[in-house]
Amino acid sequence: MNDRPDTPLTFREIFDLPVSVDLRTAARAFGMCLGTAYRLIARNAFPCPTVRVGHRHRVRTVELLAALGIEERPVFADEIADGVALTLFD
Repeated sequence: MNDRPDTPLTFREIFDLPVSVDLRTAARAFGMCLGTAYRLIARNAFPCPTVRVGHRHRVRTVELLAALGIEERPVFADEIADGVALTLFD
């Protein structure tokens, strides 16, 4: 296991996450390395619930966002320009 800290996720990366993520991605969202994430899980102190799938841990994105204090996905200006997001004025 590489204990090198990964760069934290950007807001854009966080909002583009799938329904669930691996532990490395969740750890990046909190700005911690994978080793720290495993230590916190062992102490039942990881910032959000994890699901054990075989020998791996997964994190539901909705719980990750809640732990980060993110209640809803913002709309970015380039998404409106690309027609991906609808504005309130349509």
